[in-house]
Amino acid sequence: MTIASLPLHSRGKVRDNYSVGVDRLLMVASDRISAFDVIMSEPIPGKGKLLTQMALFWFEQLKDICPNHLTGDDPLLVVSASEQAAVANRSMLVKRLKPLPVEAVVRGYLVGSGWSEYQQSQTVCGLQLENGLQNAQRLPSPIFTPAAKAAVGEHDENISFETVIAIIGEPLAVQMRDVSIKLYIAASRIAAQKGIIIADTKFEFGLDEQGTLTLMDEVLTPDSSRFWPAAGYDAAFAAGTNPPSYDKQFLRDWLEGQVALGLWGKAAPAPALPADVIAATAAKYQEALDVLTK
Repeated sequence: MTIASLPLHSRGKVRDNYSVGVDRLLMVASDRISAFDVIMSEPIPGKGKLLTQMALFWFEQLKDICPNHLTGDDPLLVVSASEQAAVANRSMLVKRLKPLPVEAVVRGYLVGSGWSEYQQSQTVCGLQLENGLQNAQRLPSPIFTPAAKAAVGEHDENISFETVIAIIGEPLAVQMRDVSIKLYIAASRIAAQKGIIIADTKFEFGLDEQGTLTLMDEVLTPDSSRFWPAAGYDAAFAAGTNPPSYDKQFLRDWLEGQVALGLWGKAAPAPALPADVIAATAAKYQEALDVLTK
C-alpha cells in the first residue's frame, strides 16, 4: 500500500510513516509481519487493523501514566478521498517526535532471549538474577532490559542500563526505566483481569519539542509483547515449556522448525509461509484483541 497524497517519511518492518506538514506523521500499519528481524514475504490479512485497534486501546488505558503521541485528529482527513479506505482503521495521526535510540523492554517472566542469557551467566542485560530460576518463571518483580534499536533487517542488541545512560544520559534513562515499569505493571493488571499474562513487552519513546518523554509507535500488541493465557501457564511451566501464546510465537515456532531442518538460516529471504501458518497467526492476533478488549 502506498499513499500518494503524502510524502513518505520512513518505512519500518510493519509501519509506513508519511509526513503531514512539519509536526505530524500518519502511521499506517501494514499487514507485513517480521520474525527474527526478517520481514516475511507473505502478509497476514487484517493484521494492521488488529494492531492499530489494540494499540489505541492501550494508549487510552495508559494515558494517565505517560503522554503518548496521538494527536486526537482523524487520520482520514489528511489523505485523499480515494485513499481513505486504504488507511481506515489501520492508521494513527501522531505528533512528530525525536525518537530515542533505545527500546524499553520490560520483563515480568524469564523467557526468550532473557532465558538464553540467564542460562549462560545468571544475568539479563547485565542484571544479576538469583540462581535456580526456570524457563518461563515469574520474576520477583519486573525488570528493565533495554535494547539498542537496529536498522530494518538487522538484529536489536540487548544492552545494559549503564549503556543506556551513556547513550541518552542518566536523568532520561532513569525516567524511561521507571515509566516503562509503571506502564508494564498497569497493563499487566488490566490483562490479568481478562485472563492474560503479559510475559514481556517493548515500549518506544520519543521527545517532543519541550523535551517531554512521550510513548510512541505501538504499545502492547502481539508484535511487541508476549501474551500468555493464564489458564495454561501452570501446566506449561511445570512441564518446562513455553506457555501457549496469543502472539506471533506460533510463527516463530514454525520458523524454528525450518531452521532445525536446515531449510533456513534466520536471514532474508524468509521461507514461504504455508496457508495454514498464515491463517493460524491471523487467528492468534484476532483472539488477543477479542480477549483483551471485549
